[in-house]
Amino acid sequence: MSKTVVIAGSLDTKGTEYAFVKELIEKEGVGTLVVDFGVMGDPTLEPDVSRDEVAHAGGGNLAYLTSGDHKDEAMKIMADGLAVIVRKLYDDGKLDGIIGMGGSGGTSLITTAMRTLPVGVPKVMVSTVGGGDVSAYTGTKDITFMPSIVDVAGINSISRSIYSNAAGAIAGMVKVEKPAVKEEKPLVVASMFGNTTTCVDNAREIVEKEGYEVLVFHATGIGGKTMESLIADGYITASMDITTTELADEVCGGAFNAGPDRCMAASRAGIPAVIVPGCVDMANFWGIDTVPEKYRARNLYEWNPNVTLLRTNIEENIRMGEMIAAAANASSAPVAIVIPLKGVSMLDSPGGQFWDEEADRACFNAIKKNIKPGIDFIEMDNNINDPEFSGKVAELILAMLKK
Repeated sequence: MSKTVVIAGSLDTKGTEYAFVKELIEKEGVGTLVVDFGVMGDPTLEPDVSRDEVAHAGGGNLAYLTSGDHKDEAMKIMADGLAVIVRKLYDDGKLDGIIGMGGSGGTSLITTAMRTLPVGVPKVMVSTVGGGDVSAYTGTKDITFMPSIVDVAGINSISRSIYSNAAGAIAGMVKVEKPAVKEEKPLVVASMFGNTTTCVDNAREIVEKEGYEVLVFHATGIGGKTMESLIADGYITASMDITTTELADEVCGGAFNAGPDRCMAASRAGIPAVIVPGCVDMANFWGIDTVPEKYRARNLYEWNPNVTLLRTNIEENIRMGEMIAAAANASSAPVAIVIPLKGVSMLDSPGGQFWDEEADRACFNAIKKNIKPGIDFIEMDNNINDPEFSGKVAELILAMLKK
């Protein structure tokens, strides 16, 4: 049975470009379904789903939106409507992949719809903002951005190649046969940093030997958000939140901030969790020149030319400890907090550049002081990367799962 790519676009201003892409996709033996969300002139390509249907799905009236006096309102209504239409097409088995093209406005509108689709559904966005920071557009979903190089305005010697590549990309994505999985295993998540790799790798190996699949997420802000998004979506059976460093970036204004609710997803989803104050000794900034002036006299470590680490202090560790305790307290499922008394990272070990027993203890004490009675609080005389420590984390999560 032929696969279907949904083509979402503003067909009043970009109908020629979309017709070009549609033809190329169909030449690859892939079906297309065109959705129009333009609100100005008449479409120059006949859609399968009209702009009127999109406006109605977004709770709006097309005649009102096409006057040109309500551009901001039109963007929101059409974005909401496109999201509803796209998700319904997927739920009805009529969408195997999706492609869109546009400037910043069109990109915002199309990616709003793309974010309603599960991870793994092919999504290609040809965009004028494709070469910059697109995190606001992708959110926690796997949207493939392709820089348009020139504006999405006509077929020319540059755009012809870009559009052809985009059509080939989405056609190939939907046509490729994904290898069959012999056995679906329950999913466990783990958060990791370079400074906790040894710990997470060992815990992962132990848990996977017991028949689980462990998904590891790099705690770079978007990594933590993605991990917690999958938890919230119901894919995950348990969490080994070993690297909670994104809390440091929330507290200190660092580059890897995952927001104030980081660590809360497992509690809200009611799945078993082991929480470790891993890498809370460090907040992350880009190159040394990006570190705020107020931190310049603090203990800084250039992890690489593009990442500079700030050693967190006592006050910051107290705040993080309170956040970890709040996350544990919110859980309706089994939860345990495991404390590495000999350091929360590779750098934070006796004699290491970030070794600060007093700052670490401030975090640990804040957790202990604020957690509810009955929550397991386990202190171990190890560094976080010692095999005894990671073995304990794995042992605890397996015991919770087996209950």
